[in-house]
Amino acid sequence: MPKPATPLTGTQYEISAGDYHATITELGANLRSLRLGDTPLIAGYEADQVPPGGAGELLVPWPNRVDHGRYSFGGQDLQLDLSEPAAGNAIHGLTRWASWQLIAVRDDVLELGLRLLGRPGYPFCLDLRALYRLSATDGLEVTVIADNAGNRPAPYGTGSHPYLRASAGLVDECALRLPAGRWQPADDRGIPVGEPRDVTGTEFDFRAGRLIGSTRLDHALTGLTRDTARRAWAGLTGPAASLALWAGEGYTWLQAFTGDSLGADRRRRALAIEPMTCPPNAFVTGTDLLTIEPGESVVHQWGLQAIAS
Repeated sequence: MPKPATPLTGTQYEISAGDYHATITELGANLRSLRLGDTPLIAGYEADQVPPGGAGELLVPWPNRVDHGRYSFGGQDLQLDLSEPAAGNAIHGLTRWASWQLIAVRDDVLELGLRLLGRPGYPFCLDLRALYRLSATDGLEVTVIADNAGNRPAPYGTGSHPYLRASAGLVDECALRLPAGRWQPADDRGIPVGEPRDVTGTEFDFRAGRLIGSTRLDHALTGLTRDTARRAWAGLTGPAASLALWAGEGYTWLQAFTGDSLGADRRRRALAIEPMTCPPNAFVTGTDLLTIEPGESVVHQWGLQAIAS
């Protein structure tokens, strides 16, 4: 009997709590699906499909882009592979195409791990863990842990790439709320130009919440307001669902992306709200870039839940 084919995203891990259900993949420790009952809360994809447009990906050890993949750290000039060759950038880190290993799983919790060994463009060693937890009342909580297992300080940033889905149609009919006071101008390659600007009076001011309409978003935003628990809350409300994404302390940026550059089947069908610890090109500019000393670790958390109408 032929051996069953392995799907492109590897082993599929299912967790649930109450009416929440999530699927996380061996490939990249990616969040492939999240639903409440029969209602999808993110734009998912099939097990035998490469994640389209970065859907659900975990981004380590940097989110977003590095200009031409070139940066300097610790007295070294380093060159990353250009994983966005059309734009000449290194994009979204080094772990999203790796096979993550199972550490622990039970009904409502999954923990995966990866040892990121050194390479010419990133000569550092990190032990990484991704922990996905579901709660019947609070939805999804994601914890990302990085330990410096090497003998030299390592530059680090992380982000996640969920596409929130609040409508069966276009995001144009959804209302967006972003707790961000500044937006980062960028060139046509996604590389920041100048300093972040005040959102007041611009099309990027979603602090009070309003319809997305025809607004095109592929921007990093910062100056986040937080609650007493130090969480920054974003919201997306549409005909199908009302969603709330929170970014814990350390996630100082949110990238919002309406998907205008995606294929016709995904263009403006969901909104990526990406919690990031640093902006695009942080390996070059140093803006909000973390340095993990040998033997030290950093922990970041974010979450996503459905809100009753």
